[in-house]
Amino acid sequence: MSVKATARMTAVPDGRGGTALPVLESEGPLALRRTRSPEPGYARVTVVGAMSAPLGGDRLAIEARAEDGALLTVDSVAATVALPGAGPDAGRASYDLRLSAGEGAELRWLPEQLISACGSELDQTTRVELAPTARLVLREEQILGRHGEDTGSLTTRLTVRRAGRPLLDQQLAYGPGAPGGWDGAAVLGGHRAVGQLLVVDPAFEAAPPAPRGLGPTAVLTPLAGPAVLVTALAPDARLLRVVLDDALEGLLDGLSERLRTARGA
Repeated sequence: MSVKATARMTAVPDGRGGTALPVLESEGPLALRRTRSPEPGYARVTVVGAMSAPLGGDRLAIEARAEDGALLTVDSVAATVALPGAGPDAGRASYDLRLSAGEGAELRWLPEQLISACGSELDQTTRVELAPTARLVLREEQILGRHGEDTGSLTTRLTVRRAGRPLLDQQLAYGPGAPGGWDGAAVLGGHRAVGQLLVVDPAFEAAPPAPRGLGPTAVLTPLAGPAVLVTALAPDARLLRVVLDDALEGLLDGLSERLRTARGA
């Protein structure tokens, strides 16, 4: 039997220099827990899987809103594993992420990996709406198959709008049914870990980072807007995380340096 569930969270300034969570609603296999943030002023929500999901036919969604001035980090306890449905007629599962950040807000979306198990069929969509002064750090990682198995069928789409205008719209497809060549030398080249890191910050308006390679299978690309996209391939999840973490650390250090320079001027 398929499951339909939506979990919701809303972050707002608490008036004391921190961030409150007036809305924290869990449903079905999606359990949201407030956890301690290591960074002052931020609220942190951790997604805990209450059961195996998504399975074939499931319809799951998470809505995360950082209202004006709020600082919100969302992570997860463990990887999300897309699994086959209970029967041949279960159909494709869907996982819909709807994120937004208001004026002066910051949303850090840093879940663990999505693993596409053999035989699974999943469509994941991530839709982000940002105010002009909002900041975003978003990481997505897809692992194509568990150890020693082929990947399932996985389609992901990431759409980001800033100030009502498109900033990024990309779609990726892997596994059975995907366009031919997805695993060829010009695309994945046999790698089984794929990741994206998107950083949006108004500070990039004046001085965006220059495009550059980050090793043999990763690249940093400034977008047509105050944003940077890092795309990376790796043989496994551990190496992929190292590349994306190093890229994020470098970008955040660069932003801090820009702010110090601006204040000094």
